[in-house]
Amino acid sequence: MNTIEIRAIKKSDNATVAALIRNVLVEHDVPKVGTAYADTALDCMFETYAVPRSVYFVALVNGKIIGTAGIAPLANGSAAICELQKMYFLPKSRGLGLGAAMMEKCLEQAKALGFAQCYLETLPNMEAARKLYERTGFYYLDTPLGNTGHSSCPIWMIKDL
Repeated sequence: MNTIEIRAIKKSDNATVAALIRNVLVEHDVPKVGTAYADTALDCMFETYAVPRSVYFVALVNGKIIGTAGIAPLANGSAAICELQKMYFLPKSRGLGLGAAMMEKCLEQAKALGFAQCYLETLPNMEAARKLYERTGFYYLDTPLGNTGHSSCPIWMIKDL
């Protein structure tokens, strides 16, 4: 039986989280420019999310980090809108329901932090992720919001909290 835990990121998780995110992006053949792959924050996720109205979680199975996701204010957006950020899972985690559990945890925190809406950006080839977002109540937008710096992500979605 697998022991599953979702907890806030620790400083000691930084290298593992950065490697996980980059590995998942490479797996999906994601452009390295204009996506999370190029974010300078990847190597210091604990510090990046140690600011007001932000939180970043790691999902562990049997003590090993196999997934991540976070909530932060939307860059250059309305103070009422947060962004679901850097939600990625290793292949061995898929099918365990961790994506849905992580999404629920993030959206609960978004509400607790006072946000009215949650925005996200994704890629066309991340079909499983888009299906999860749709099931969770996200709907598609025609244009991006804020200024995330992810110019290679052409799919924009939002959910009312």
